[in-house]
Amino acid sequence: MIATTAAACLAMAIYHEGRSTSHDSQLAIAETVINRAAHPDFPSTICEVVKQPSRRPVTRPAACQFSFWCDGKDDTPHNEAAWKTAQTVAKEALLGATLRTGATHYHTTYVAPVWSKSLEPVGLIGGHIFYTDGKCLLALGCSERPLARPEVTK
Repeated sequence: MIATTAAACLAMAIYHEGRSTSHDSQLAIAETVINRAAHPDFPSTICEVVKQPSRRPVTRPAACQFSFWCDGKDDTPHNEAAWKTAQTVAKEALLGATLRTGATHYHTTYVAPVWSKSLEPVGLIGGHIFYTDGKCLLALGCSERPLARPEVTK
């Protein structure tokens, strides 16, 4: 089991959401998670963001914002090289390396979620389209070096 620190939760999201994508795509995924933690409409820690239940109506018993978290599959990283890369990208992002997109949402190019119509696209990176809701401002800490926040483990 992976520890539930901000770096570990962020690395897990990067690994499961974008392990086969470019460095910039992985960094944009990390930035989106960090932006959500700084955003007034999302949980305030990286682990809470990654584990957040879906807000949309769903028919599945368990649905999360980041589907890997509650899809019922084993979350253990099995590709060692990709896991190391995800950990490195997570550390970079937590130290302030961002693309400064202000992204709060993303999806792969092969889906067209209904929610994307209400957001402003900020770019296509790798196989993901990134969006902002316009509320994630630099003044809130979005797309900037995040403030250190203690992670609560339960």
